[in-house]
Order: sequence, then structure tokens, then C-alpha cells
Amino acid sequence: MRRLFVLILFTPFLSLYAQTLLKPDRVFDGTEMHEGWVVLVEGNLITYAGTASGLTPPEHMEQIDLRGSTLMPGIIEGHSHLLLHPYDETDWNDQVLKESPVERAIRGSVHAKKSLLAGITTMRDLGAEGAGYTDVYLKKTIEDGIIPGPRLLVAGPAIVATGAYGPKGFHDGVTVPLGAEPVSGVDEAIRAVRRQLGNGSDFIKIYADYRWGAGEPSQPTFLQEEIDAMVVAATSAGRYVVAHASTPEGMRRAVLGGVETIEHGDGGTKEVFGLMKEKGVALCPTLAAGDAITRYRGWNKGTDPEPARIIQKKRSFRLALESGVDIVFGGDVGVFTHGENYLEMELMVAYGMQPLDVLRSATSLNARVFHLDNLGKLQKGFLADIIAVAGDPSKDIQSMRQVPFVMKDGTVLKKE
Repeated sequence: MRRLFVLILFTPFLSLYAQTLLKPDRVFDGTEMHEGWVVLVEGNLITYAGTASGLTPPEHMEQIDLRGSTLMPGIIEGHSHLLLHPYDETDWNDQVLKESPVERAIRGSVHAKKSLLAGITTMRDLGAEGAGYTDVYLKKTIEDGIIPGPRLLVAGPAIVATGAYGPKGFHDGVTVPLGAEPVSGVDEAIRAVRRQLGNGSDFIKIYADYRWGAGEPSQPTFLQEEIDAMVVAATSAGRYVVAHASTPEGMRRAVLGGVETIEHGDGGTKEVFGLMKEKGVALCPTLAAGDAITRYRGWNKGTDPEPARIIQKKRSFRLALESGVDIVFGGDVGVFTHGENYLEMELMVAYGMQPLDVLRSATSLNARVFHLDNLGKLQKGFLADIIAVAGDPSKDIQSMRQVPFVMKDGTVLKKE
């Protein structure tokens, strides 16, 4: 019965009421938790968020009782790959080489719906991973109302240094599709940035370091002048650059070049995080991806000793917290199952972050870092992307696993 109800809600005949009053037990407004608050939505905007006693209810409105739940802004996922699925199902190489962009687009549409129903109303997609501009077209089909899904910010193909990305392992007479666009030199780098922006990328993702050979540790890829040029080309067009970086030198070059976020940051040091704090660069640690990949490789979490990768990740995350850098919520979902984004939140808490700070990261902080001025808060004038979760996630982050209510742009898409 529930399944049928959700399907009905995806029809165009949703907005039966111009005004909707949401009545939960408590409201997290993107910054603080409030008891006894209500939220009024008119059309696709929030027109009131505050105490019930402070509101004179309109005459004609729908009231939705959300007792037992916390109302909060829709979750903003900071690092996702809608066109990927878990590597223990199909490894990355085979997804890039054997799954057509058509198949991957269909998978992406399924992933988008699962994400939305899990409370993810906005996603930053960090690269099509060999599927060209399929993420751009996926975004368009959502915006056109063809399929349900979160608001998307997409990177398109992403940019790598020539020779530094995969799939690899083929002799030099074989040409294979790569997971990103390779460039060498300042001129090629600038052309790639402009080409990707012109084809619909909302921002540019670069790989500041990577493994040059199988089994080798990551090393810096782009020269400083190449990173500098790509950032200038993007920012002069009103966009920004983010960097995959896990080595201290790769992170340092990216930060000095002017990127806005560092993705992963596994090898971050006190000095590098200090530089990030000084320059206003945020960290997206993707804890859940590292956890998932380590489990795929045989780690029995909870019974086996923690492997070096997990120990190092905990250490770098702790250093990041101590430095005071902005921590972006983003788990690299796609490496693990879409719709289970809460795994990143749980690990953020397990690795030392306070639950309320995790909620801020997934809402108002991500909105600020990603330049989403009208999202991330339950505040008058903001877009009505709103979810309800069972219980109080500021006390138990596992509450984020249960999302009985989802509203995007003022439209109720899930109500249990």
C-alpha cells in the first residue's frame, strides 16, 4: 500500500493546497534545534518557521501532523556519483568499460529516486566517470520533471593529468575510454575547463593526485601552474574548482591554486589543514567510501583489527576537526549503495564529530559552501526542501535512517 502511495505522489497532481502547515515534535532549522516549532509552506517557499503561538494560521491550509519526528532542511549530499553503483557488485573498471552510457543513465535515474526518498533533496555529483556528460542530461531530465530526483550540481567528465587515471592495464596499442578527460599543459587545461563548462558542468573537478601505476601510492599529478590556470579559467566564468586530493603535496598545490573543496584528504597533515583553514577551503572527507572499499577487500568490520587505511582516515579526520576547517558532508555514495547516505553521518560521529555539527554540515554549511543561497535552512523566504526524520538525530544520528516525510520545492513526495 505504501508503495502505491509513493507512486501516486510522483504524478503531476500534487499541489492540492497552496498552504501547508507542518507540525513536528521539534525543528532543526539548519543551525539549531527548537522544540515546539511549526513550519508553514506556501507554494514552494517557507513563509514561517517558529513557535506555534507566533503564527496566525491561514484559513485554508493543509495540516500535516509529524508527531514523533524532527523536521529539518532536505539533506545536501556533497560528494556523489549517481552513475556508479557499489564496487562489490561491479568493479570500477568494468563499469567504465562494459556498461554503456545508456545503461548507466538508467541506473542513475533509479539512484536519483532512491536518494530523494531517503531525504537527499540536493546532490553534488563529482564526475560521470567515463560516461561523458550523462550527469548533465540526468540533471536536465529531473529539472524537466521527466524523472524524480534531487536538485543536482554536476561536474561532467572531470579533468585528470595525462597518464594518471584509468582504466589501466592495457598495452599501448589499445585505446580505452577513460574515467575523466586527460590534459597536459596550461593551454590544454584551460581548453578542457572551458569545454566542460560550455557543455553544462556546474563546476570543475580536477585530480590533484593519483596513482601513476597499479599498486603504487598516490603522487601529485598537475603542476602548480596547471592548477592555477584551471582555477582562473573557471572562476572567470563564475564557476569554481574542487580537487580530488589525498596526499599532502597534492592538497597543498590544490589549496594554493584556489580550489574551494578538497575531496578525500586522507593524508592531510596539521600544516595542510592549517593552510586550508587560512584560505577558506573546505574538506569533504568521504569516510564512508574508505570504509566500504576496505570492507570489499575483506575487512570484517567489528571483528578484525582496523586496517592502516581506517586508522589513517581517523587520524586525518581528527586533525581536520582540530584545525577548524569546514567539514562538508559527502560520502562518495555510488561506491556504496545510493539511499544509504546516512552511513557517512554515522561515521562522522564515530570519528569524533558532534551530531549537531553533522546535521549543520549536511544542511546549512553545505548550502553555504556550494553557493546555494536559498537552501539549507528552514527560514522564511527559503525554498521548501524539507524532510522529517524519526526521533531526534541530534541525540542519535541513526535516526537519519528513518525518513517518513520528504518535500522538495513545496511538493510532498513521500508521506508515511
